[in-house]
Amino acid sequence: MSSHLEQLTAMTVVVADTGDLEQIKKFTPTDATTNPSLMLAAASNPKFESLVESAIAWGAEQSVPAEEVVALTMDKLAVVFGCEILKIVSGVVSTEVDARLSFDTEGTIARARKLIALYEAAGVPRARVLVKIAATWEGIRAAEVLEKEGITCNLTLLFSFAQAVACAEAGVTLISPFVGRIMDWYVKKTGEKYADPAQDPGVISVTKIYNYYKKHGYKTVVMGASFRNAGQITQLAGCDKLTISPALLETLSGAQGELPRHLAAPAETEAAPAVKLSEGAFRWEHNEDAMATEKLAEGIRAFAADCIKLEKVVTDRLKAKGVKL
Repeated sequence: MSSHLEQLTAMTVVVADTGDLEQIKKFTPTDATTNPSLMLAAASNPKFESLVESAIAWGAEQSVPAEEVVALTMDKLAVVFGCEILKIVSGVVSTEVDARLSFDTEGTIARARKLIALYEAAGVPRARVLVKIAATWEGIRAAEVLEKEGITCNLTLLFSFAQAVACAEAGVTLISPFVGRIMDWYVKKTGEKYADPAQDPGVISVTKIYNYYKKHGYKTVVMGASFRNAGQITQLAGCDKLTISPALLETLSGAQGELPRHLAAPAETEAAPAVKLSEGAFRWEHNEDAMATEKLAEGIRAFAADCIKLEKVVTDRLKAKGVKL
């Protein structure tokens, strides 16, 4: 019998949650997604020194104000890795906007446009890139504008049903609900270990969102993310997409036995009725979910911290090339 990974790929698009090119080559997923934490790890790996150096050398040659050089070079670094990833995967790559712009709609739009311009200058069509944006109200509004320009978006750090509803109403291409981080919060809060994946609060959240989207005809793709164990993944078999770390891809690759499909359209009839959220309603509903409020803020801080670390690496290397910053 085929492995769980092989069975999963027959019903769900598998996405590699890594910036490590060798791991992507090993598992040959359809898509790949990165974030500042993964980019920082890749940029610090000697295996990828030539890619990092190419981005730094490019940045050192740009005729832009000094205060823009570092940000532009960081974007170029992300695009360089993205272009390499796209040589391996047949689908799309997600590239993240600086998390420090999470509450700045216009800033997010401008940064996303720059990322896409860099990809297009490298010969990569925008259809093969998802711009990752935190699912704040401001981020969702930015995505709504970008989608109308043909810039497809991946709304990340999604924890609440309110975020999912707002993303669907905005016409966002894809959302990334964070299964493992939701579970982490409840484990800490209740002490329960959630040995049964069907009772896992992260799994329940994604299932609810998936059923809601399918029942009401939303085209937004649901991509479960941030998994802590293989059980969470197999319980979501049939979800549109799942982004999985190399370690868990390895686990699934070695697992045997029948893998049943748990999510499928049409969704269950008891899916929630359709709702539309104003800004005030969105903020209230999201605020009422303590887990989502805390984990979104925590996630933005963590991504921003890694952005700052990566920024220092880029700054030091640009200075070593004589760039005055």
